[in-house]
Amino acid sequence: MVMNAAAALAHGGELLDSAEAAERAAGCDLLGEAADRDEAVREDAATALLALAGRERDGHVLARLAGALGRTGDGRAVPVLVALAGHPETEVRRQVAEALSLDEAATGPSGAPGVRALIGLTRDPDPEVRDWATFTLGFQRDADGPQVRAALWERTADDHRDAREEGVRGLARRRDPRAVPLLVELLADPDGAAVLTFGAAEVLGAPELLPLLEEYDPDDRGVAAALAACDPVRRARLEGDAWTLVCAVERLRPDLAPALWAERCEPGLTLGFGDDPDAPCYDVAALLARADGDPERAAELVGSDHPVIIRA
Repeated sequence: MVMNAAAALAHGGELLDSAEAAERAAGCDLLGEAADRDEAVREDAATALLALAGRERDGHVLARLAGALGRTGDGRAVPVLVALAGHPETEVRRQVAEALSLDEAATGPSGAPGVRALIGLTRDPDPEVRDWATFTLGFQRDADGPQVRAALWERTADDHRDAREEGVRGLARRRDPRAVPLLVELLADPDGAAVLTFGAAEVLGAPELLPLLEEYDPDDRGVAAALAACDPVRRARLEGDAWTLVCAVERLRPDLAPALWAERCEPGLTLGFGDDPDAPCYDVAALLARADGDPERAAELVGSDHPVIIRA
């Protein structure tokens, strides 16, 4: 029998009060599933899980609790997860490493408690914990800074292959030039590269990667985008078309205040408007594709997407 999210929330909450550890663990799982299914119950699920965290001592339950908290997406869970990052049981730390992709308030990009905890977990004695922590820090989060890069760089020499690859990809996402020869190695692997490696190559956009990328099927997931980003001719064309696009939008609709930017840890160029960070944006390459590669036509599409508001 499959429960709806509300029923799973109610039943899971009841199980959290059980005297049996196995039932409390099952309750954590149910609350995590409910949070996955329905955003409306996430806050209540997180509240119940956080209440359990204050009294729970069983390591198996704490591991399931950490995993469920990560599925709620609730920033209130971060202090609990940070505290559990030092737990003696490996599975608890592994679940924390996965769950710490949660957003949190921070005074600086690498100074947030969750980021500091992840940096510590990238040096965990257990290879699976290091792997998850490096993936979360390097790919799930965009935090940057000397401490973050130092942690990722350390993992590029890890004996555990997966942790090493996550370190390489994390550095590449931060456009760190030290990642170029390391990505070359990953792309040259006789067994082939992972999809996430193509994504990292797309962000880094290094021409040195182009010959190896050309050995892959462009129809494979991620390959075509990486090829376009690493090809200096195609990249220069995109940048030129993007500037023409901005100028055309400015000419046609100066009220939109168009602006271009590139995210440090994400590929491509973004077209946005005004000073509102929450205003709808365009992926420039996708917008140009809608316009058959014509920047002037793309500017007209932007204008039609943003009708002029006439106030009485």
